[in-house]
Amino acid sequence: MITVIYLWRIRARHILRALWHMASDRRILQANKRVGFFKLLGTGTGETFTPRDADPTLWGLLVIIDEGSLRSFDGDPVVTAWRKFAKSEVKYIASPISSHGQWSGVNPFEVNGELGATWSGKVLAVTRARIQWHKNLRFWDAVPPVISSLRGCAGLERAIGIGEAPIGVQGTLSIWSNNQALQSFAYKGAAHSAVIRQTQSEGWYTEELFTRFALLEVRNSTLSEK
Repeated sequence: MITVIYLWRIRARHILRALWHMASDRRILQANKRVGFFKLLGTGTGETFTPRDADPTLWGLLVIIDEGSLRSFDGDPVVTAWRKFAKSEVKYIASPISSHGQWSGVNPFEVNGELGATWSGKVLAVTRARIQWHKNLRFWDAVPPVISSLRGCAGLERAIGIGEAPIGVQGTLSIWSNNQALQSFAYKGAAHSAVIRQTQSEGWYTEELFTRFALLEVRNSTLSEK
């Protein structure tokens, strides 16, 4: 199985159309037998993980499909519908090399241990957590130092916030020049290490997941939106 992440940039006049697709595309994807797992995603700056971070002009889809369906999935009704009104698309093709935790009660990522042992290229990381409602304020207070250290971290090429809902279901998507750069931030950064300790003591999350991917391919496309 292969993981594909689409990010679509739209113009502000199409925001309501995007919101409609976020609601209606779910049943289409659920009925697609080629899809093993999917998540429709809103995005944001990831500065505070509060609703004020939201970027209503960037939307995403994470989907796990059989590798043999990789080319044909570009013709899927959901993908083609977004392309009709998006002005640009970034498509990440990735293979999981490490994954811990759960997303909606399962860990959907089938790790390729052999690839993980030899991969020296770019790494895509996805974090995701479901935050306990009564602990959101304390979580938000702890985030800014981590984000500040992330933005200045050597080897970071891109980082955005992702979420399935405006509040309480939060995550990040980041691109790193190599696995060593990601590990340096994750395990040696003082701010991030402090939050890890707080996560254990505060019990912020009811569910969390951290997955590293070998980033196999990136495709950038400019689209002719209506």
